[in-house]
Amino acid sequence: MLSLPWASPAALAQTATDPTTAGYWVELRDKAGVSFNPGTYFTAAAQLRRQRQHLPAADSSDFPVRPDYLRSVRQHADSVLLVSRWFNAVACRATPAQAAALAQLPGVRRVLPLAGAEMLPAACPAAAPSVSNRPISAADRQLARRQTRSLGADALRQAGLDGKGLRIAVFDVGFSGANRHAAFQELFQQKRVVATYDFARRTPDVFHGGGHGTEVLACLAGRLPDGTPLGLATGATYLLARTERMQREIYAEELDWLAAAEWADRNGADIINSSLGYTARRYFPEQMNGSSSLVARAASLAARKGMLVVSAAGNDGDNDDWRTVGTPADADSVLAVGGVDPETGLHLDFSAYGPTADRRLKPNVAAFGTVLTATPGGSYARVDGTSFSSPLVAGLAACAWQQQRGLTAMQLFSQLQQSATLYPYYDYAHGYGLPQAGRLPRPVATPPPTLDFVVLDSLLAVNIRPEALQPLPLYADSLSPQPEDTRRVPAVGREEPRPAGSTQAAAPREAGVVALPAANYLYWHVADARGVLRRYEVLEVSQRAILRIPRRTLQPGDVVRVYYLGATHSFPVL
Repeated sequence: MLSLPWASPAALAQTATDPTTAGYWVELRDKAGVSFNPGTYFTAAAQLRRQRQHLPAADSSDFPVRPDYLRSVRQHADSVLLVSRWFNAVACRATPAQAAALAQLPGVRRVLPLAGAEMLPAACPAAAPSVSNRPISAADRQLARRQTRSLGADALRQAGLDGKGLRIAVFDVGFSGANRHAAFQELFQQKRVVATYDFARRTPDVFHGGGHGTEVLACLAGRLPDGTPLGLATGATYLLARTERMQREIYAEELDWLAAAEWADRNGADIINSSLGYTARRYFPEQMNGSSSLVARAASLAARKGMLVVSAAGNDGDNDDWRTVGTPADADSVLAVGGVDPETGLHLDFSAYGPTADRRLKPNVAAFGTVLTATPGGSYARVDGTSFSSPLVAGLAACAWQQQRGLTAMQLFSQLQQSATLYPYYDYAHGYGLPQAGRLPRPVATPPPTLDFVVLDSLLAVNIRPEALQPLPLYADSLSPQPEDTRRVPAVGREEPRPAGSTQAAAPREAGVVALPAANYLYWHVADARGVLRRYEVLEVSQRAILRIPRRTLQPGDVVRVYYLGATHSFPVL
């Protein structure tokens, strides 16, 4: 069942006395008798994408809605907002009396009121960029290099991979000034923006309105004046869609996202990057289950049609009333990307946490949540937000797909997860960590053991092996062992490392995997028999006797997993 936010029966009864028009979602019964030629509807790029992934040239969701049904809806509605092939539905404005008449039409299955609020960019408002023409500092240039190197830019450059041959659709609030910004000079000179559309104004011009899309696009295809890439897909082709209405029509953005997804499909997009999301202004956290929102269902359909959908996890991690990922990042087949601090490699406070309402892992992976990017007006600035983590990973995905064009979208999804720095370990702050080009496409080698589990009377102890990091003592002088220290089993999501004296950054154990600063961390979690985490934490290592878990806090069927220096160790609780 299509699950859209709609009014309660009581609200409908109240609406019936209101003569003004409102939004309605009209679901149609069938597509019987409709003719459809995929070869004339889809571009050549769209047809090739389906062929490569052994998908049918078309299915029933690609067929147009029945013309007679659409005519009847137009006759009985005030105006039509969207005609969706994928959902065989029409969004319209109508009076309550018109809506009642629509529900009685023979071609209509049901009529649902539309309700909601605007979709918001997943940028962190506390760190809005200053639009200025200040010189780019040495620290800025270093950040620009590190935001791509942290995902394996050096390995991609050596392999000659830059996303060439891939089509990436970017859905955003507007790309103000992008066509005039020096960061995109190469992109536009080579005519690699092949299609644009403003779904709010219904015009091809997207280079107005908000500048958030300009900042996101730069994290895919932008360059500094000296040629330093700001993203990894500098050779890809782009489709730019404006899907947010600045006048804040309360439900239109979700419809525009769906319309943009169908447009991207028709125009051959391989990847969709969506740095937008719905959260508390429209939904409750318990609705973040991958099926309650129209955009989540639309994103899932896009994945079924062979597109990889990459979405920002959202920026409500420090909002105690929400904290979880927004939608469409909650969809099962959407690659949700969280944000990490470039200085520590750990979760940024604002980056939204998982799991989903139905306890699935989110975010799936992570990338820098503080980046240097191009901003409207021709400048460059540091910005914060998972909005920018998402395109960094989407760029890596384009390069990986360039190298392995025979992969399906979901095979690529899986490879990106498996390439990440923490895999197979995971938590609800970092997902599987930062995906690494150096681990694609080859499988990750099993590293040597780095620690031991020791079962004591009342404790499960974890000790780092002496050979893993020789300079560390069994116990640091500044710490006394606390066998029943329940603070070492914190609330879910409280994964900040504990400073514990001097630390030593660990050298990476695997070639091609980038070590972030101060990377001497140990990650651990407790998962139940379904793989759902009850506890997880990151510890800064200063002694080999690193962790003691009271056995009374563990349950039969639990698995304790510990990640350290590239190795994941598991202890099943019997």
